[in-house]
Amino acid sequence: MTRVRSRPSGRIARLRRACTALLLAAGPALADETCQSPYMVRITGVEDFVYVWTLGVEGLGDGSDKLVTVDVREGSPTFGRPIHAAPVGGRHEAHHGGFTDDRRQFWAAGLSDSRIFIFDVATDPAKPRLVRVIDDFVEKSGGAAGPHGAYALPGRMLIPSLSNKDGTGKAALVEYSNGGDYIATHWLPTAEAPNGAANAAVADGYGYDARVLPRRNVMLTSSFTGLDNYMRPLPELMKDAEAMKRFGQTMVVWDFHARQPRTVLHVPGVPLEIRWAWGPQHSYAFTSTALTSQIWLVHEEAGGAWRAKPVADIGDPAALPVPVDISLSADDSTLFVDTFMDGTTRVFDVSDPHRPKQIYEKKIGAQLNMVSQSWDGRRIYYTSSLLANWDKTGAENEQFLKAYAWDRKELTPRFSIDFTAERLGRPHMMAFGARSLYAN
Repeated sequence: MTRVRSRPSGRIARLRRACTALLLAAGPALADETCQSPYMVRITGVEDFVYVWTLGVEGLGDGSDKLVTVDVREGSPTFGRPIHAAPVGGRHEAHHGGFTDDRRQFWAAGLSDSRIFIFDVATDPAKPRLVRVIDDFVEKSGGAAGPHGAYALPGRMLIPSLSNKDGTGKAALVEYSNGGDYIATHWLPTAEAPNGAANAAVADGYGYDARVLPRRNVMLTSSFTGLDNYMRPLPELMKDAEAMKRFGQTMVVWDFHARQPRTVLHVPGVPLEIRWAWGPQHSYAFTSTALTSQIWLVHEEAGGAWRAKPVADIGDPAALPVPVDISLSADDSTLFVDTFMDGTTRVFDVSDPHRPKQIYEKKIGAQLNMVSQSWDGRRIYYTSSLLANWDKTGAENEQFLKAYAWDRKELTPRFSIDFTAERLGRPHMMAFGARSLYAN
């Protein structure tokens, strides 16, 4: 494992201070997504566009994965409509992505062949342009595979992997420069290779999300499964008892600056998305477990030890609603939780993070995956696709982007786009764009 210690340049240090100041001043003027890296430049004002990283479908349109731009400007003649698509050529199991810290590029990952697609979103924010493809991720990383997404660090991108070149779940965190040059690989701890982590007996080496709490020098990672599982049809996978044992049951607390795992937390049931609280004195994060349908809290105790515990059920766990994405409001008061199988979004009051209470729910569609909310909490966006081989079939294979207004009591529809009718594909991840970011 190669270890590096971040030594940001003067420009990056200034950028970090500016981002921190914006974060601490989290008022209604900040309309960016809540679930982003704290190192990233933020939108001031309302978002103009929603970028949708979309899986291609054979025989539908050009059949290619693509980054779709949707106009979300109120009063625009194209409001609520797709206005641009940037195809990448072929189908690569489009999944997650993220902006660089300066927000001039959007990096989008493909799970099936480990390609990373870099889009220029600064030159014309309405029309992102593919400018580079990283096609040697497995080779450069030393065997990591299945790049899950991209998370902005100062001058760098952190790429969590889901798998390795053998198709199993042993995963890594891989760093690149913003220019696309490989820097380092950090393997997740296993019982056989704990890399210095405490409680390594439960370490399974699986990876998924990675998020940083800078003021505590803490990075948290979660776990999913390897390529051999996530590329199989879901009904077939669920009938394979041995394969169902090969899912993550852990989260890892890291020393962020040293990129050193500190301790492994046992979180059974496949913990997926990680959402750190934003409050300057809040040292905790939420995740949800896909197979046990629970909200888990990861929190710092007196003395600096980190603990994980289940704090609420999501729907009826016995019915396997399968929680897939969560979104924490900027004031840390509410948590949106999407469940794939019943197509429902639920809102929890998490003002007491140890005792969440469900306060609202709404069925969004036959299936449901991602949720993105604006910083002021007034606009919520949803997409439908989970994985190409896991999405529902027939009439229940709904593929949509839906937008709602949220007044903390009710979700009110703003617009809906049928991605199948538009011949675009399966919409997965969303990200916000704005012309104001590049005005000067």
